[in-house]
Amino acid sequence: MPDLITKRNIPTSWSIKRFKYCAQICNGGEYSDIEVEEGGYPVIGSGGEFARASKFSYYGKSVLLGRKGTVDKPLFVDGAFWCVDTMFYTKIKDFMYEKYLYYCALCFPFDYYVTSTALPSMTQRDLGSQEIAVPSRKEQKAIADFLDKEWAQIDSIAADLGKQIELLQQYKRSLITETVTKGLDKSVPIKDSGVEWIGEIPEHWRLKRLKYIAKLKTGTTPPGNEGINYDENGINWFTPSDFLPNMQLDTSEKYIDRETICYANIQTYPRGSVLLVAIGATVGKIGISKNNAYSNQQITAVIPQHISGNYLLYYLASKSPYIKDNALYTTLPIINNSYLQNITIVVPPTTEQEKIVEFLNRKCSIIDELIEDKNKLLLRLQQHKKSLIYEVVTGKKEV
Repeated sequence: MPDLITKRNIPTSWSIKRFKYCAQICNGGEYSDIEVEEGGYPVIGSGGEFARASKFSYYGKSVLLGRKGTVDKPLFVDGAFWCVDTMFYTKIKDFMYEKYLYYCALCFPFDYYVTSTALPSMTQRDLGSQEIAVPSRKEQKAIADFLDKEWAQIDSIAADLGKQIELLQQYKRSLITETVTKGLDKSVPIKDSGVEWIGEIPEHWRLKRLKYIAKLKTGTTPPGNEGINYDENGINWFTPSDFLPNMQLDTSEKYIDRETICYANIQTYPRGSVLLVAIGATVGKIGISKNNAYSNQQITAVIPQHISGNYLLYYLASKSPYIKDNALYTTLPIINNSYLQNITIVVPPTTEQEKIVEFLNRKCSIIDELIEDKNKLLLRLQQHKKSLIYEVVTGKKEV
């Protein structure tokens, strides 16, 4: 059980109370019978408002806590609202300043209490047993006001970093697109490719269907996941979660052992194969395998035959939004092989492909490093927010 707050860890004038004595924890409810198209009251789930209802669960300031699913992201609500049945809402006692209680809830050790099931869940008993440090209501307000101000500043910096990252990502995409369709020598004669989404290309470049320059192969999952392990005993077995922003598939979370490959007669992908997520929510993600590899059935391997694998990677990455937008959408987005193999590829001479890859490797590496640095700053900001809350609501940092 996580360490509880003790009297010696807080200022002497503060007290320690269990959460259930600071607020009444109430169950949310089903909203489908009271949902309305317009007007009404906000229906609140773990991600905030997502629908409207003709009735409300509660009117006032309340801390909402997850019961099932997303349980580690408390919300603060002020006004009339309907709370869904996967959330708890609270009726906060008069001696508690509502926003202070919200900040305390953000410090709860949710990871410890979440049950080890496919769907994380919390109980009223576990939430109610949490101990919080309680100063006077005046001090609670001062702490909440201080954290509101600090959070606003941190969030402003984080938003600015987010915009910088998006601009860098947009620049990277435009750089790749410009280079794989126009080349590096802007003085050469150009021609209309005849394909609207490709536009003009150098006059001496060719157009080919993907099926004439690469083979397509879709992965599988062994029955019962037999042969799949986590200890690097075998070859990389890629799933969509392994794809990285830099498009390099060096390692995977899971591996498929060589015995399974042999007896199941699995034809693995050679190194330099371009892997594309073709099924599911992350359809369009792309990467290149640095070693012999295999994948699950959500991934299609594009195995280069008469073209540079790295050039093909950049080309398909530049056209990924188009490929994704034109994918077959059923219950899940799908890029089927018959569609993919007929995509038009712009093919420069081999020497130009090599120069383009060298140029893009160098430029994209610089951009990726900048993006990584800014993502690290974002992570540090989030960590600072968490530590700041804990220090203030336990009295370790004086406001």
